[in-house]
Amino acid sequence: MQMATQRPSLARQEGLRFWKLLGLGSGIGFSPRPDPLTWGLFAAWDSAAHWERFRDTSSVMRQYRKRGEELYTLRLQPVSSHGRWSGVEPFGSEDGARSVDPHEPLVVLTRATIRLRRALRFWSWVDPVDRELREWPDLLLGFGIGEAPWIRQATLSVWRTTATMQAFAYASPAHREVIRRTRADGWYAEELFARFRLLGTEGTLQGKDPLSEITPPAWS
Repeated sequence: MQMATQRPSLARQEGLRFWKLLGLGSGIGFSPRPDPLTWGLFAAWDSAAHWERFRDTSSVMRQYRKRGEELYTLRLQPVSSHGRWSGVEPFGSEDGARSVDPHEPLVVLTRATIRLRRALRFWSWVDPVDRELREWPDLLLGFGIGEAPWIRQATLSVWRTTATMQAFAYASPAHREVIRRTRADGWYAEELFARFRLLGTEGTLQGKDPLSEITPPAWS
């Protein structure tokens, strides 16, 4: 119900430039199996003050606190972005890329609208990548998220550093093959790849803050 009823409130929210209400999958990457107990809001704000006002006073956040067992927030700053989400560039383009400290955590968003005629082939490669992700020690946190089951999907992942993320991207056999097939077979009708700095976290996930040990102090 909240996925439907919160839309008018979000559309009127001051300082909210871009938002998506999202369901979560049971995997840590793309996942065809939904998690019916976990939901997300991805939001891009004009300023930190706008986010804080929304967090503290909005009816949307009151509903989350009232109806949820836990509430966990990642505060992010866009570093670079390539592609579109629902026809727009919500975080700017590669031309506006910022520098990243090589020792700080990196958050990566990968989202896509999957072509219907390519969906079965796409999903046949999801489990091999998910298994490799689970074994990768420098993946600190990962979510499979989506706007619509099986077609409009995304992943949000937190890596120890940029170098460790790149190591997985190029060393994982299944991931390399997925990248090749994405280009060769035209799996996506629309896609976006974005990187973020982790500015901080709030709340708990499964009883704790899974990023408490690496939340950046100096560069936030």
